[in-house]
Amino acid sequence: MIVSRMKRAFAWYANTLREHPKAANAVMTGTLFGTGDVIAQWFFPNSRDDKKQQGYDFARTARSVIYGSCIFSFIGDQWYKILNSKIRLPNQPQSSILNTAFRVAVDQLCFAPMGIPLYFFCLTLLEGGTLNDARIKIHNLWWGVLTKNWVIWPAVQALNFSFVPVQHRLQATNIVAIVWNTYLSYKNSIGK
Repeated sequence: MIVSRMKRAFAWYANTLREHPKAANAVMTGTLFGTGDVIAQWFFPNSRDDKKQQGYDFARTARSVIYGSCIFSFIGDQWYKILNSKIRLPNQPQSSILNTAFRVAVDQLCFAPMGIPLYFFCLTLLEGGTLNDARIKIHNLWWGVLTKNWVIWPAVQALNFSFVPVQHRLQATNIVAIVWNTYLSYKNSIGK
């Protein structure tokens, strides 16, 4: 029964992705960023000023959903299309292991170093912070988060680029990213 429901859900999603790809990506990505924030709030309820939060912060989750839906889903989708169509070594088949390694390297050395500060910048502004607040948060968090990114994401992306069709790559990484989004939300909430 559960397997049957999952098959129907995946069929519905695949159909929606075919008919309305941007909307499907936005809804899925926003949901998964929101899920990461929900988990972060449940299991790591620290706030910036080191007081235990009083209750659940729905606005914080909404900000994560907005970022995932309205910003990251579109950037991530375009990035995967660029990686698939433009990033390749000459004289190598598209699916070669060398091209996969090259895509992973470009992803981790170009996209990750820019994507992490974008997350903290956008969330800080959505929280009502200033440009200076965002600059300070990025300064405090960027390198530590980036080095943790490099522990997790190269292997995930190698599998993703090797086995997942391009139209599903954002969702594949977003499912793995629930844990990553939980970490990002936690780091953003404590700001250090």
